[in-house]
Formats: sequence, structure tokens, C-alpha cells
Amino acid sequence: MDNRAIGVFDSGLGGLTAVRRLREVLPREDIVYLGDTGRVPYGGRSRETIMQYAREDFAFLMGFDIKAIVVACGTVSTVALPEMAGDYALPVVGVVEPAAKKAAGLTKNGRIGLIATRASVASGAYEREIARIAPDKEVFSQACPLFVPLVENGRVAPGDVVIETVAREYLEPLREKNIDTLILGCTHYPIIRDVIAGIMGPGVALVDTGGEAAATVASMLRAGDALADRAGEGICRCCVTDSVESFNENAGRFLGGGVISETRRVSLN
Repeated sequence: MDNRAIGVFDSGLGGLTAVRRLREVLPREDIVYLGDTGRVPYGGRSRETIMQYAREDFAFLMGFDIKAIVVACGTVSTVALPEMAGDYALPVVGVVEPAAKKAAGLTKNGRIGLIATRASVASGAYEREIARIAPDKEVFSQACPLFVPLVENGRVAPGDVVIETVAREYLEPLREKNIDTLILGCTHYPIIRDVIAGIMGPGVALVDTGGEAAATVASMLRAGDALADRAGEGICRCCVTDSVESFNENAGRFLGGGVISETRRVSLN
């Protein structure tokens, strides 16, 4: 047994969807969440900048007594993690491999869609991973750069003309490809799941990358006999690089009513 916390990080609030799933499957675990809200989004940054930010995020979380890290940022998972994962002597789980495995298992017609940030799409990480585990599947990718800022600003409800218009423009090309499975390649995207599902239709299965990453780290901790043995629920402490008030106001949409024990503003420098 291991009562140390699980570290989770993302560029903003989106990684809280992974925290939500972790709290569902591992309610006794303590979680330390880092949201780099002062620099969100990462998806339009250069590779060099993404690498720098990722190393700072890792360094911050390693300052806590943690037993595993969930990289709940699609951009870092696709651009930086392949180089960095071996640098740390603890389990590190990104979103690519778990989501790719799930999508490959779900598709019936072998045509998988991916929506993600520009950097994630440009990396080709999902295509490579799916080609490795299921070379007979096809992947069709679409960058959706406006989704993260719209989600961070609360434009998420079905019927909202802004998110509906943007989502339809991004998703129609994928509909035309006759995909039957769609990877939500950024942890912000489950917040607009209903909007996406309404456009794609009931015949398209949606894969939540953060949820799959959370399930994977849960399996790893069980297999390593590293689950917490405390009697009650664990706590979730959040660290952000911008406004605490703004983060707390919006966190509920991502956590689905889950409780944050503490939020504080931090510097990553």
C-alpha cells in the first residue's frame, strides 16, 4: 500500500476531467493537480516552448511526495512525453496510448477520427500508436484550436451559437469520412461532449482521453500494490498559475460537483 498522492497536470482546467475519473475509480487517493492557467493553451506553441513548459510542470509536481503522474494534457502527451517519460523513476501515464487502445477496440469499420490541438495533430502521435497496435485501422485527424479557449470561457452548452458553429465547422469533414469512433484528444473536450455528440450522431463512439488515462494509472497502481489504504476519501489539492477565483468558479463544470480541498496560486519558475 502507498498513501502518497497522485500528481496530475494540464495547461488549464481540462485535466480536471481526468481528476474526476480518478476520484470515481480511486476515491481513497490524494491528488495534487497543477493547472498552468497562466499559459493556457499549449496547443499553439512551438515544440521548444512545449518542452520547456512540460519540464517545469514535471519539476513542480516532483516537489511533492507523489507516487505517479498523469499527464492530462494532450499536447504534452504527444509532443514532449515520448522524450521525457524515461527521465522519472515513477509511473508516468499520458493520454495517447490508453485512448488509442480504446479507440482501436471500439471501432467496427476501422475508421477512427481524432480531434486535438494543432500541436497534437502535427505530432502524428495517435496515428503512430494506432498503426502500432492496429495497423489495419485508418485515422483521420482534425485540429480544433478554438475549442480550448471556448471551454475555458464557459461557451460549452448545446444551443450556444458560438460553440455550435465552431464545432460544426471542425467536425463536418470527419462526418464525411464515415468514422465510427472519435478520440477527444484534449482533456477539455469532454466538457462539450454533448455538442460533439449532437453533430456526430449516435453512431459515433466518443473516447475520453483523460478518462482512459485515469483508468490506466488505476490499473498500474493496483498491479503494483500501490493503492492508498486510508479509510476515508482522499483530498484534491489544486495549484494554478493564474487567478484562483477564476479557477474555482469554473472547476465545477469539469469535476461534475467534485470537491476541491484547497486551491492556491503558484509560480513554476
